[in-house]
Amino acid sequence: MTTHVAVTQAFETLIDPWAPVRQLGTGFQFTEGPIWHPKEGFLLFSDMPGDVRRRWDRTGIREVMRPANKCNGMTYDADLNLIVCEHATSTLVRERPDGRREVLASHVDGRELNSPNDVVVKSDGAIYFSDPWYGRMPVYGVERPRQLGFQGVYRIAPGGGPPQLLVDRYLFEQPNGLCFSPDEKRLYVNDTVQQLIRVFDVLPNGSLGVGHVFASGIASPSEPGVPDGMKCDARGNVWVCGPGGVWVYAPGGELIGKVRVPELVGNLTWGGPDFRTLFLTATHSLYAVETRVGPRAEPYMIAAGGGRRSGTAAKPGGQAAASVARNGALKCAPGYVLDPGRCAVIVQDMQNDVVMEGGAFAASGSPAHCREQNAVANAARLAAAARAKGVPIIHVWFIVEAGCPGVTMNAPLFEGLADAKAMVRGTWGAAPVPGLEAVAGDHVVEKQRMSAWEGSRLETVLKALGRDIVVVTGAWTNMSIEHTARTGADKGYYMMVPEDCCSTMNAEWHTASVNYALQNVAVVTDADALIAAWQ
Repeated sequence: MTTHVAVTQAFETLIDPWAPVRQLGTGFQFTEGPIWHPKEGFLLFSDMPGDVRRRWDRTGIREVMRPANKCNGMTYDADLNLIVCEHATSTLVRERPDGRREVLASHVDGRELNSPNDVVVKSDGAIYFSDPWYGRMPVYGVERPRQLGFQGVYRIAPGGGPPQLLVDRYLFEQPNGLCFSPDEKRLYVNDTVQQLIRVFDVLPNGSLGVGHVFASGIASPSEPGVPDGMKCDARGNVWVCGPGGVWVYAPGGELIGKVRVPELVGNLTWGGPDFRTLFLTATHSLYAVETRVGPRAEPYMIAAGGGRRSGTAAKPGGQAAASVARNGALKCAPGYVLDPGRCAVIVQDMQNDVVMEGGAFAASGSPAHCREQNAVANAARLAAAARAKGVPIIHVWFIVEAGCPGVTMNAPLFEGLADAKAMVRGTWGAAPVPGLEAVAGDHVVEKQRMSAWEGSRLETVLKALGRDIVVVTGAWTNMSIEHTARTGADKGYYMMVPEDCCSTMNAEWHTASVNYALQNVAVVTDADALIAAWQ
């Protein structure tokens, strides 16, 4: 039985059915409102009953605001100002980085809003939000009488102004999550009580057409969960909180799969350096799962002037397609941006015995494939560019003493190492290949297993340097590179593999590793795209 439920085969193009759901933190009261900062690389999320806002990054979780007006949904505008739905104050506010707070909406027709719940920003700067009355209930808000007799969905014009009611006053019982289609021609709004999603055409003036039911029956007698937070991916699929986790609907409204989560999910958002990590706020915990698709391009993901932030698409309505290398390797689209201050480059097992003619493993075909990939030259070029940007280079060498004392002979790989008398300290075979020697300022880590992490001081070095984006180059792709990427992902690092800086015994094994195993744990890219990302 897989981790997740694929109702149709299309679901498996969006997420690996076996993808692990990682718990990043727990012990909260009810988590909500996750939003990823595309420039600084952290996640904010709220806890309404606890009246606190928290931040998650690679160093852990910490409080950033208490009290927090029992805030719920959050997003950013195109200038990276935080837009916040506040339950305790019944207002929608903009928080600027310098601490200034601006009320965007608090009343309609002279009466207080119920409690803004979820919010999304359109590419023209207009803000759309839902207004159920959960924030006037105990626990999730401040118990008090309602001033409005209905629950609506509203728009604030790009230049500001009073909120405009977009739907019939009595269409929704409790409007909740909302999201745009990739081309922004449709707006989806769900209703927690009615257990459905409605979809509306977005008219040229920003108002909504009549709309119709997109999906219904989002309920289960055996599993907890209701329609709540909702996002649209770059292909137009709708991901909505539901019983057992997150339900995924195709653009035509067909249920295609379910992401299983251990706790009731309240909201979700994509983040990470390539926007392929789906963060899930689920009752008492924060979770994350890797996906094969990213979000629709929100305005906050797009840099001013048409640039890109953290690897997302450059315009609403599209996601840059993955590219295919000459060797058949699938790579993410170029154009992403990386902070050099968060990156480190590993050059792994690029030693004479591994990839050079005359080396202990030359008969495997590895020297020929290394030449075919031009892996040494590409890795050297990448390392030089990294050093120029202050990105540390960590050489990971497989080193044993003569006779392999201390190396457990529990697998054919290690037995073969001993039989070939390979990688022995002080020998030509253990030395780095010409062009990839360590230079002043580089770091050297030794290991005796396939993974660069196992039994080495790699993580100690990374933590000391404060790096959480790890670029892995070297040999062999389907062994050391793959093992290192898998373990790094499990440890919570963002792993990137420039496939033209890697090699193995033959092209078939390389491409199989890159196109299948590595797609689930790393961003597969190339040297040119990485170098451009540091500019």
